[in-house]
Amino acid sequence: MASHRQHRTLARYALLALLHPREQTRLVMLLVPVGLLLWGVAALVVGMPIWGATTVTLSLLLVPGVLKWRMDLRRHGRTVMLLSVLLALQGFHSIEHVVQWLQYHWLGWLPQMSSGLISAANAEWVHFIWNWSVVTAVALLLAGGMHNRWAWALLVFAIAHASEHSYMMVRYLQLKAELGALGVPRVSAQGLPGILGRDGWLARSPTTQNTFLCRIPGVTTINRIDVHFWWNSIETPLLFLAGHTFLRSRIGAGMRG
Repeated sequence: MASHRQHRTLARYALLALLHPREQTRLVMLLVPVGLLLWGVAALVVGMPIWGATTVTLSLLLVPGVLKWRMDLRRHGRTVMLLSVLLALQGFHSIEHVVQWLQYHWLGWLPQMSSGLISAANAEWVHFIWNWSVVTAVALLLAGGMHNRWAWALLVFAIAHASEHSYMMVRYLQLKAELGALGVPRVSAQGLPGILGRDGWLARSPTTQNTFLCRIPGVTTINRIDVHFWWNSIETPLLFLAGHTFLRSRIGAGMRG
């Protein structure tokens, strides 16, 4: 009876149980304040750019992260380990978009200055590679047994998200080539609109102008920062729901076994 209650509790909090650092808890509790202290010294005292200070702190926290993921692999196998890694990385990626949103809307920074905690990673090729990596990871999770409606919805949504970044990558390369032909190769071609949002393909295309798509609030009016804030505000909860449902089903299968 007690064992059954433990399984029910574990199933209810399956995702939190996976994300818990377990054996690395003490190391995490030690490195978090050390990392924050290093960030403050690097950014405020030494004058290092915010992205550099953030990279130093994240590199420090990556140590217990890697150790935890190795234990996840030994305990639960490759699929659950991959889910654990993706949850952590996508979680930070979403925080990055929240920071950009706050920088733009709350602090009133210009769009080109609202680049989050790691501005060096706010580049078209980084976004392109990251989002197609998410698609690949989700496909691997499905192949590994994460079969539920949230997982399939996540795959479709991730492909749509990555497709928009593919469109922006093509536009970026085209504009970069044009600027190079004009003799100004050092002018930035970053930050172009995509399919959605203000000046995006839907807003400019004769095929979609004046259609119901353009009348949906925000679809052709919000800026790029808002567009990708909302992409991640939907994608990350889908990942959490898919992962939680998958882990609960595994725990249930273990109970029946």
